[in-house]
Amino acid sequence: MSVAPSSSLRLGDRFARELPELAVPWRGEDAPDPRLLVLNEQLAGDLGLDAAALRDDLGLLLGTTVPSEARPVAQAYAGHQFGGYSPRLGDGRALLLGELSDADGALRDLHLKGSGRTPFARGGDGRAAVGPMLREYVVSEAMHALGVPSTRALAVVATGRAVQRETVLPGAVLARVASSHLRVGSFQYARASGDVDLLRRLADHAIARHHPAAAAAQHPHLALYDAVVAAQAGLVAQWMLIGFVHGVMNTDNMTISGETIDYGPCAFLDAYDPAVVFSSIDEGGRYAYRNQPAAAQWNLARLAEAMLPLLHDDEERAIADAVEVLETFTGRYQEAWAGGVWAKLGLDGPVDRGLVAELLALLESGHADWTSFFRGLAAAARGDAEPVRGRVLDLPAFDDWLARWRERDPDPRAMDRVNPVYVPRNHLVEEALAAATAGDLEPLHELLEAVLRPFEARPGLERYADPAPDDFGRYRTFCGT
Repeated sequence: MSVAPSSSLRLGDRFARELPELAVPWRGEDAPDPRLLVLNEQLAGDLGLDAAALRDDLGLLLGTTVPSEARPVAQAYAGHQFGGYSPRLGDGRALLLGELSDADGALRDLHLKGSGRTPFARGGDGRAAVGPMLREYVVSEAMHALGVPSTRALAVVATGRAVQRETVLPGAVLARVASSHLRVGSFQYARASGDVDLLRRLADHAIARHHPAAAAAQHPHLALYDAVVAAQAGLVAQWMLIGFVHGVMNTDNMTISGETIDYGPCAFLDAYDPAVVFSSIDEGGRYAYRNQPAAAQWNLARLAEAMLPLLHDDEERAIADAVEVLETFTGRYQEAWAGGVWAKLGLDGPVDRGLVAELLALLESGHADWTSFFRGLAAAARGDAEPVRGRVLDLPAFDDWLARWRERDPDPRAMDRVNPVYVPRNHLVEEALAAATAGDLEPLHELLEAVLRPFEARPGLERYADPAPDDFGRYRTFCGT
């Protein structure tokens, strides 16, 4: 018989111990009728967790039964939400159970969402519904499979408790894993406290956990800021290359580690449209697909403001140093994006930005499906252009572009390594979540089978590679709170 995880597991409390001002001791609320919906056994193994024991005792995955030495906490942070500053946000429905080490010896947070009200709940019920928690499970694991830095999903447990949103929905708790949950908002909270010692300890904690090379720099905290700018520039470039739209790029949703976090109103492009917005609350298009790089740079400016006391004793000098680093974001992003799209085209060597711009204009005017177009382009490199010709409207212009592209001798095998066959297509995600909410998990498992091996075309999974049907309509997602 497996040993209950709460009796054998050792969870560290480094965050709570080093930064007690940002940690409120708390526990998850009891679930009346808990039922495991999905468990990531591979991830559990990487973390040294016994999957069978997790199935036998759901208390750890709910935050109700934890190791005796563990110190679960709700984390404090601030944040700009759609541009408006909130000085006290924090984990209103989340819980950091503690830290453990993965197979490579790296420290990882074990964290819950939907585990009940905390002192940061701000009037909310602290709970989550099955659909949004399974969405985060599917999309975060798909992002990991695509090679994008991301939090990981360990499990989703149905609580047996109803949750009131627009309608009454079944409740659930998500267990996720991250390098940490340090955010831009964590620094904003520390700065707003007026406690420079806390701000310094937070920065040193971030250096030790995420950017240790900064410790050896002449100015470690400026080097930390530079490392975060670089990490976020690369991350957002990856989002853009796979057609991912985060949907809620608030400063409390930007990590110091450079991992994607908080999959609320997120979605993937179907037809290529730079102005597309999927979030139901983003009425002004602040976080539209094309605005993501600018939104990230804006968030990083807020991080600089929070870190100013650490950058130099003279504020003007601190601002100048921060601006100098912040201004590198655009170049770093453009280099990562241009190199990535050149690889999607199967090409190496200097990037011809004009050739890229021509293609994007053709895709936009023809409402071409982003994922299937680039995957199909490899067939054109092998000699069969009809699959992609059928996805554009201006055939003479595209044939001219195609001829010039082929002259560069694109490598179709290299294209297949970076252009996925399968992403979590919006209509399929909604289909799976609706079925799971009604009690049928089979569509969810079928979707996971496809997206967890995204670059490998497999017979029987054709519908998971197809664009959305014409009648799918305008897609809208919700944050789930």
